[in-house]
Amino acid sequence: MGTNGNNNKKKKNKRGGTKKRMTVEQSLAYKSVSEWVYLDSNNNISSSANSAIAIDDDFKVKLVHTKVSAEKLVFELHSHSICSDGFLSPSKLVERAHQYGVKVLSLTDHDTMAGIPQALETARRLGIKIIPGVEISTIFTPSCGPADFEKLDQFLANIREGRYLRAKNMISKLNKLKLPLRWEHVEKIAGDGVAPGRLHVARAMVEAGHVENLKQAFSRYLYDGGPAYSTQNGFLCSGSEPDVEEAVRLICETGGVAVLAHPWALKNPVAIIRRLKEAGLHGLEVYRSDGKLAAFSDLADTYDLLKLGGSDYHARGGNSESALGSVSLPVVAVHEFLKVARPIWCGAIKNTVDRYLSDPTDSNLDHIMRYARTTKTPSHSIDHIGNCLSQWLTNEEQKNTDFEAIRLKLPYKQENLEALNST
Repeated sequence: MGTNGNNNKKKKNKRGGTKKRMTVEQSLAYKSVSEWVYLDSNNNISSSANSAIAIDDDFKVKLVHTKVSAEKLVFELHSHSICSDGFLSPSKLVERAHQYGVKVLSLTDHDTMAGIPQALETARRLGIKIIPGVEISTIFTPSCGPADFEKLDQFLANIREGRYLRAKNMISKLNKLKLPLRWEHVEKIAGDGVAPGRLHVARAMVEAGHVENLKQAFSRYLYDGGPAYSTQNGFLCSGSEPDVEEAVRLICETGGVAVLAHPWALKNPVAIIRRLKEAGLHGLEVYRSDGKLAAFSDLADTYDLLKLGGSDYHARGGNSESALGSVSLPVVAVHEFLKVARPIWCGAIKNTVDRYLSDPTDSNLDHIMRYARTTKTPSHSIDHIGNCLSQWLTNEEQKNTDFEAIRLKLPYKQENLEALNST
């Protein structure tokens, strides 16, 4: 009996695990998440009585049907393009995500959202949903006083200014080390509107023949505290990294979900996470390609924070980097994320549309059309707002009294615009 049992276990392990039926909680979470993923798609998954929901051991969720098997709902919530320190354009990044079966991609470049429009344009063609994101460079200090926040774009622009100063300082140090580099060369590598970082300087060093590869550039000169390393001191006005509590509050004020990236890199994570929770932090990166980090999962539970994760993909190549979509997020964790995020995003959508309805300027319209699933702006753009709401909101969200009130305003505004155009 004992021998046969061991053999059965070995055979089971060789098959790579077994399929497990979803719990009621997982099943309900999957139904809700899939509705949102396929919100603006003709491929919405039907939850018919003939469908049986199942999951792999790693909780990558899929729907098993008697005839047709649905695709996995793969979320990739941490990725970078050439707009910061990645190696692919936003468009190429989305294409690669599509190749890897990613259904929801968040582009989270450092201190910029410049790549979002290009990512959205490609995503429309490929049927991928984009969550606009940004990874904000911050510092943590023991105390922080009150501050008057500006809009997110100005906030990020201040940080990027610090990145320009930092890159110029690195080039100056390299020149003093008899490794001549030109600022124009680094700017060209970074691209238009991209604040150069260490990666761009390293690539310039390789192209100039000062080092053989990127790894050598970092290990010899650009590592933290290295001979060409640079950091800026001071506060926002001098172009340095903002205090992390300031950044969390600003994210909350501008309609975003604040998630702490790389908490395992902190020297005193408990104290910092406690402070950030008080500032409004929503979640932690807990899941990586090598699995869930138990210590940070426990911290997330302690402070009632969302548990998220992503590959931190840069397209550097090599075996050390995780592939896009390689981090398996439990469907319940994704559901909890959307339960927190959707009301926040709905509030931001309402404010953006209300702003345009009360002041129909081109700049206010741009805020709407930038995220509309269309390749061009119609001549009478206000009649497109209703379509945008259908693309952005679930049926339940559209029934909210706030959005029903907005829809009632649309015909009136349309008639006014037509009358105005006819005069």
